[in-house]
Amino acid sequence: MPKTREYTAQFRFYEELNDFLPKEKRKRIFSFEFNGNPGIKDPIEALGVPHTEVDLILVNGASVGFHYQLQNDDFVSVYPVFESLDISPIAVLREKPLRRTAFVLDVHLGKLARLLRLLGFDVKYENNYDDPEIVQISVAENRIILTRDRRLLFAKAVTHGYWVRSTNAMQQVDEVLNRFDLRDCIAPFHRCIVCNGEIHPVNKKLIQHRLQPKTIRYFDEFFRCQRCDRIYWQGSHFLKIQEKLAQLL
Repeated sequence: MPKTREYTAQFRFYEELNDFLPKEKRKRIFSFEFNGNPGIKDPIEALGVPHTEVDLILVNGASVGFHYQLQNDDFVSVYPVFESLDISPIAVLREKPLRRTAFVLDVHLGKLARLLRLLGFDVKYENNYDDPEIVQISVAENRIILTRDRRLLFAKAVTHGYWVRSTNAMQQVDEVLNRFDLRDCIAPFHRCIVCNGEIHPVNKKLIQHRLQPKTIRYFDEFFRCQRCDRIYWQGSHFLKIQEKLAQLL
């Protein structure tokens, strides 16, 4: 049988997409050898970059979608997702950005989940979620996947996801806020940091039987989680939370 002809294309990845590449390929033009005419998504992921991290592909200066079939001598420029920049006149690679910002996090990001909830964001997290369950939740509920496992983002069904680079929870928050341009969306004390339920004011008389005598005496304003029924008030723990918020912001 005749041997399949081997072709070569030139690739250049920009900004944080270089995090996924080996050092010798970062921030520079490099050659990629291939056979046949694969869809452009296949070589991008073969190079280690999840499709969820990509929002713009230029081939020989023209924008293309994931359906484009790579040709010999193509010059391919690959750019990250522009959540804070509207590039709709160009061929974007997913139907639309998720302007209702909600997340689902993998098992490695429990501390990040609590901190994002503290800032008022809708965050689904359980420490026993497996990868297929996370993907199913993301697709069914239009949630952005945040993960420390980049392999999770290679699932074909995933449309919105982000590989969290840092291992430090405070730095992770800063990373997510910047990545999705969310600083104007922060609304502290709107969600339960334990279960993600919404928090609303509650009449003191309705929950008085659940409070300690000193709490009844010194505090009058209370809030209750609509999901897990946890009670919040501005006690000493509230001051600690305020300190944590000051560090985050």
